[in-house]
Amino acid sequence: MRFTDTTVVGAKVIDPDPREDHRGRFMRAWCAQEFADHGIDFLPQQANLGFSRQRGTIRGMHFQDVPGLEAKLVRCTRGAIFDVVLDLRTDSPSYGKWFGTELTAANGRMLYLPHLCAHGYQTLEDDTEMYYMTSAFYTPSVARGVRFDDPAFDITWPLPATAVSAQDRAWPLVGPISKAGVVPHSGLQQALGQGERVLRQEARR
Repeated sequence: MRFTDTTVVGAKVIDPDPREDHRGRFMRAWCAQEFADHGIDFLPQQANLGFSRQRGTIRGMHFQDVPGLEAKLVRCTRGAIFDVVLDLRTDSPSYGKWFGTELTAANGRMLYLPHLCAHGYQTLEDDTEMYYMTSAFYTPSVARGVRFDDPAFDITWPLPATAVSAQDRAWPLVGPISKAGVVPHSGLQQALGQGERVLRQEARR
């Protein structure tokens, strides 16, 4: 596997090094030793599959707060997605910045996301499936999110949004950024508190 740094500190693009012949291809999808050799301490605890029928579907931006912090390793197993990592670590040099890359079933590329980085993606084809592993179990009480279209982050999605869940549209906005382009810490904390209320409201429906 080939590991490439991104503009989000600690997030990595991981490209496979497949062996191909007349039968097809064989490639490694995860290796604890290789990850450790590249400074990544990642031990999967849970794996999830997501299927989206419609091109342009957006899911995100999701993460887990303490005590359920989780890193993620994302790949596309059918179709294609534009996958995004958003840095919400207030002590990070890349705080408030995002990085996106195209993951497809054909290219086998993966994206590794550290703790407290929000994850989201947009499908680039109909009938797309993505697969991701996490370093912690899903914990609804600490599940959080920020808006996929929040101007504070200004994520550039490749397509118009065709399908977004009510919950993802309801995540609160962080608030205005400074003239220097800095996302306010207080606005993020306020948004996360409002996000917790969104989850409670959704749970009661």
